[in-house]
Amino acid sequence: MFETLQTDLVRDARHLRLDTLVRLRWLAVAGQGAAVAGAHLGLGLPLPFGWCFLVIAASSWLNLTLRIRYPASHRLSDDAAVLLLAFDIIQLAALLFLTGGLQNPFALLFLAPVLISATALPPARTLALGLLAVGLSTLLALVYRPLPWFAGEKLELPFLYVSGVWTAILLGTAFTGVYAWRVAEEARQLAQALAATELVLAREQHLSQLDGLAAAAAHELGTPLATITVVAKELDRQLGPAASPSVAEDLALLRDQVERCRGILAKLTSLDADQGGFIETISLSHLVEELVAPQRALGIVLDVTTKGDGPEPACRRNPGVMFGLANIVDNAVDFAESCVSIEARWSPDRVSLEIRDDGPGFAPEVLLRVGEPYVSTRSAARGAQESAGPEGGTGLGLGLFIAKTLIERSGAQLNLANAVDPSTGAVVRIVWPRHVFEREAKGLRNPGTGGAAPLTQARDVPI
Repeated sequence: MFETLQTDLVRDARHLRLDTLVRLRWLAVAGQGAAVAGAHLGLGLPLPFGWCFLVIAASSWLNLTLRIRYPASHRLSDDAAVLLLAFDIIQLAALLFLTGGLQNPFALLFLAPVLISATALPPARTLALGLLAVGLSTLLALVYRPLPWFAGEKLELPFLYVSGVWTAILLGTAFTGVYAWRVAEEARQLAQALAATELVLAREQHLSQLDGLAAAAAHELGTPLATITVVAKELDRQLGPAASPSVAEDLALLRDQVERCRGILAKLTSLDADQGGFIETISLSHLVEELVAPQRALGIVLDVTTKGDGPEPACRRNPGVMFGLANIVDNAVDFAESCVSIEARWSPDRVSLEIRDDGPGFAPEVLLRVGEPYVSTRSAARGAQESAGPEGGTGLGLGLFIAKTLIERSGAQLNLANAVDPSTGAVVRIVWPRHVFEREAKGLRNPGTGGAAPLTQARDVPI
């Protein structure tokens, strides 16, 4: 039932946050620095302090580069995470080479990167990191600088002991890797099952409410529509041939529109197998209009553009995505000085939506952390101006976090930036692969499917 959703949730759950690895590496840098300084300066052991410092500094430089290059909320792909963890293993191996190889008791730290990988990455990549750790430990059992010891004394551990340490690393890597992967996998499966159940229930509840609302609306509109029909027939009967051509044309148009309304109400009340996609699907231009319609009376100019190559894409309604997009449009209107532009584009392979305002934009110091909960993302000056408002002028925080999560669950990529001079304001760009955007709407519009696909066969995160 949840195969499609489960695949995507597994992928998302495995993606490590860059901030997690950066923080752990800072902890490792602090520990390595304290150990080297304590051994050299505190105990007076003759180790190559300069070379050790350079190896530790390499981790610090990498962390600083990652902090500058990527936002704290950035999630790593599997390949990027493997490369960073492999760097940690190689850096530790270089440090151990300078300080006694496997005779150094800190050699067991080879297990740490493998353990992290086992909890968050696929087994194949964890296996590759485990083989790298075992291979480097094998090399360190044979090639290393002598273990630093007190002046005038020499400590040389037997090769049998070194072999035991190597065996401990090998078995520890295998055991802890499998154990951590199994525990993490069970936790992921439970979280995925709960999330999938929640999404299915929310979707079913939404559709049930929509069906009931449509039936109620059709029932309430039936009486005034019947009255209009009677009045139109009476006017036609009374005027008859004496009616002018323009009046006769208007009466014909009125009767035609009444019949059209009757057909629409019939669809709303039935929602049967032949009409299952009437409410559930929406074109891109209608989606944009639904987002901007509530904002038109607020005094901000809304410049809407829709264009693209080929037929216009249509998607299936998702209240979560509609809520997320509406939240972004609401905030663009709130912070705009005079204008908000919304540009919808499509091509044969993707669908994009760009929302741009002419307000103060995102504050530079928090732009890297946009999308995390409880982070104020607009300039302090504008926030101070609006502090009397109901939201306290704090801008996008938890709302954007929820909107970003809901939109990205649909398969989209959401990017946030500030407009480049001479323009000002915030720019939010959302991009879907077209086949993802249209994945369920096609099934609903296909006459051969016999109506809307059942919930158990549909993707649980429709657009």
